[in-house]
Amino acid sequence: MKNNVVKNKSFDFAVRIIRLYQYLNNDKKEFILSKQLLRSATSVGAIIREAEHAESKSDFIHKFSIAQKEANETVYWLELLKATDYLNEKEFENINNDAISILKLITSILKTSKNSSIKKTSSIN
Repeated sequence: MKNNVVKNKSFDFAVRIIRLYQYLNNDKKEFILSKQLLRSATSVGAIIREAEHAESKSDFIHKFSIAQKEANETVYWLELLKATDYLNEKEFENINNDAISILKLITSILKTSKNSSIKKTSSIN
């Protein structure tokens, strides 16, 4: 079976986010921002899983576009948690680097998919 890097990374990232959410709730007593982070970050992997069984190339692109938006929103919540001192610099950098890495990977997959769709469409015409 082929190794799916974005699927694996997004799953591992979701696990890290769940642990961060538990830490923020239990140790920092932060409930609002962390819940937003949990929702956006865990949805990235779920949407990527949905895209595995997309009904068409355009459905795949649509799902990955949503995953891209969720990954970008995740970066926002992480930045906000750092700016409000719920995360220190080290905690932030570590998990934010992972979020940015996944966002870049999704963006790259989207660009490749869109380009291949455009080439396929122009070769038909």
